[in-house]
Amino acid sequence: MFSASKLKHYRLANNLSQTAIANKLDVTRATLSAWETGKTVPNKKHLKELAQLLHIKTEDLQKEHPHLALYKQLNKTNKKKVDELTHNLLMEQKVVPLFSVQVLDNIALSAGHGNGFWDEYETKEVFTDREYLYDVATWIEGQSMEPVYQDGEVALIREGGFDYDGAVYVISWNDQLYIKKVYIEENGYRLVSINKKYEDLFAPAEEEPRIVGKIIGNFMPVET
Repeated sequence: MFSASKLKHYRLANNLSQTAIANKLDVTRATLSAWETGKTVPNKKHLKELAQLLHIKTEDLQKEHPHLALYKQLNKTNKKKVDELTHNLLMEQKVVPLFSVQVLDNIALSAGHGNGFWDEYETKEVFTDREYLYDVATWIEGQSMEPVYQDGEVALIREGGFDYDGAVYVISWNDQLYIKKVYIEENGYRLVSINKKYEDLFAPAEEEPRIVGKIIGNFMPVET
């Protein structure tokens, strides 16, 4: 998970002001300040640019779990005790491996009428019992893509352009994001819902709709 304090630490270590970095990344100083106070989180593009600018790896801007920080403070003998206790506890229970997914938490893909899309975002950690390869994860809201895509599920997106008719894509149109089956027509995209109660939408080419990526998976988070 992104660490606001580490960003500030590395910025000061490089003798850079918030304004200097903001200008390099083409964002406002207020945006950088929000990153450093933990109010918002830089997206993947900005995270990579920050690492390059600060001469570090993107992993250096991630915070470690507080339990791990405490574990590192133990001496060798006590670390061994913790390791043995953890092993014994795992052997006593049926262990179902869970995988962490960071979900964009202030936007949602609309399976109804569309939601706003912001470049900066906060994330929420959820868990799934499967491991996925994806680029971005976010929430699904609405019923237009039921029964395949349920309201409250997490949608997993592989970024890219149009592949073929009838695939389920994330499409950006009029400053909103939609999850729909997409078909190319002469003058734009036809957006089709799986739920037949919803009418098709048409995104004219003149309004510059853009395919953000393809939905490659979805799941209901596992309660922990």
